[in-house]
Amino acid sequence: MSVATDNGIYVSDKAREKVSKLMDDAGVTGDSSYFLRVGVVGGGCSGLSYKLDFDNEMKPTDQVFEDNGVKVVTDLKSFLYLVNTTLDFSDGLNGKGFYFSNPNASRTCGCGESFSV
Repeated sequence: MSVATDNGIYVSDKAREKVSKLMDDAGVTGDSSYFLRVGVVGGGCSGLSYKLDFDNEMKPTDQVFEDNGVKVVTDLKSFLYLVNTTLDFSDGLNGKGFYFSNPNASRTCGCGESFSV
């Protein structure tokens, strides 16, 4: 397990608040073994989609980041697509949910849930 310090995955204040609430709802807030797993999977209208979940099992090639009080873990393959990406949250009228500000994406779809490089 390596903890990266320069290039990473970042978490906005709004996303941190929502992650914290969801961890409370899931009953895993007090359990330090749980973290936010972020991944990239094939699919979506632009070719690649983001995946978010709570997890408590580390894998040998996982990359670990801590930003804004949130422990974020991703597999090495996904990290290649997620370097310097910021996880954000919008609760506005024209979209509610998590979204990624990904500087590596050359194109994103209209719903913001998939991208291509």
